[in-house]
Amino acid sequence: MSSRPVPHRTIAVVLAGGTGQRIGLEIPKQLLKIAGKSILEHTLHIFENAPDVDEVILLMTPAYLDDARRIVDKARLRKVTAVLAGGSTRSETTLIAIGAATERLGEGEDCNLLFHDAVRPLLSQRVVRECVESLERYQAVDVAIPSSDTVIVTRTHGDDGEFITEVPDRSRLRRGQTPQGFRLSTIRAAYERAVADPFFQATDDCSVVVKYLPDVPVHVVTGDDYNMKVTQPVDVFIADKLFQLASHAAPAQAGEAAYREQLSGKTMVVFGGSYGIGADICRIAEGFGARVFALGRSTTGTHVENLDHVEEALAHAYAETGRIDYVVNTAGVLRVGRLAETDNETIREALEVNYLAPVNIARTSYKYLSETEGQLLLFTSSSYTRGRAEYSLYSSTKAAMVNLTQALADEWAEDGIRVNCVNPERTATPMRTKAFGREPQDSLLTSESVALTSLDVLVSEMTGHVIDVRKQDPTSSPAQRSGFEAALASVLIRTSEDQGV
Repeated sequence: MSSRPVPHRTIAVVLAGGTGQRIGLEIPKQLLKIAGKSILEHTLHIFENAPDVDEVILLMTPAYLDDARRIVDKARLRKVTAVLAGGSTRSETTLIAIGAATERLGEGEDCNLLFHDAVRPLLSQRVVRECVESLERYQAVDVAIPSSDTVIVTRTHGDDGEFITEVPDRSRLRRGQTPQGFRLSTIRAAYERAVADPFFQATDDCSVVVKYLPDVPVHVVTGDDYNMKVTQPVDVFIADKLFQLASHAAPAQAGEAAYREQLSGKTMVVFGGSYGIGADICRIAEGFGARVFALGRSTTGTHVENLDHVEEALAHAYAETGRIDYVVNTAGVLRVGRLAETDNETIREALEVNYLAPVNIARTSYKYLSETEGQLLLFTSSSYTRGRAEYSLYSSTKAAMVNLTQALADEWAEDGIRVNCVNPERTATPMRTKAFGREPQDSLLTSESVALTSLDVLVSEMTGHVIDVRKQDPTSSPAQRSGFEAALASVLIRTSEDQGV
């Protein structure tokens, strides 16, 4: 029986050679901050968190090499193995990257190279994964999306301006994106022929393969509209808004052993751990070996809106175990009704429990999480993107959780503390049932599945992200889902037996 070939090593090459002149900046646009971080850092994090990428080489505008290295060091980007000066053109920069990758391999070895524009900071993990998978079958891949606009070909007639000469069939037109991926041996061979051509010029690498290696097919991976390139002033504004709304999928663990390895011996404090998602997080984490402190109004008398209660709970957990690795807050109140008809007590409760409490939990947790380089996990609602009538207080406070997450992730990055926010779809919890009554069960997420995704986030290196949890997540591969379900079933069965259920 033949065994499957070992996948090639994959090196992502981040091209950050732009100067920002086209959008009127004094610094390169990749150093411009959006959503609290430089565009370059956002882009590097994509590959840092990509399971299919082994290494990252950064090619930077020569005058800003020190800035790039500071970003890499501050963000603790372990996969970035080299920060090199780029060339004066895209082609020169690609040649530098080819040389650097060649030096990393032994004689006769090959690898995958993914060339990606640093100013495309919204690249999805789905696209990265499909590029790498395609390179196991093809020698070159491009990323493109269908053109939604009609493209016209024009010709200028003196002072009369431009006139249409052709309208190509839009169904065959695609808008190119990055990454562009190649076997190292393929792109190296293409450039060896290109540099021998005195008329050679190119603005991307796939065109070099198409022209100089015409027998090599370039496979097209479908990109997405979010994968925009920040080029014009309006792009900065759009990208910032997209980051505010963008969500991510947590990388599911391979199975029970992976969860146990990550959680065994760790200390987790869960506010809102009496029932619903919080209780399931506690139960599953304990099943994987974590020391868990489940806190709730109805069980431990812990009122999250009371700062003294929060401080006492964290101090107790630290005194008992000598560490706190994870702090989770699932506590919240959902009151349905028109704001004009809402009494002062209901407003006060919503603001204190849904907003002031997470703020106090965050600032009290800081000293403990900085010791362990741990993580704070908050929860939002799908209504954060657009407030819903009849529960304006809940929607607005949940929107605040997203902003708090993004701000603290940046503020605490130097301390190694990760901060994330889970955004589950409608979930079968006692709080939801109390607010909306009985709903069809097949229309709701289970609290157990949200809990296990929350653990995926806690044991990951992600920070500053909003993580969607959907009933049918198309970004998860069958292997991930099967590992997820097996781990969940195993721990739920075991904990049920322990409790005599």
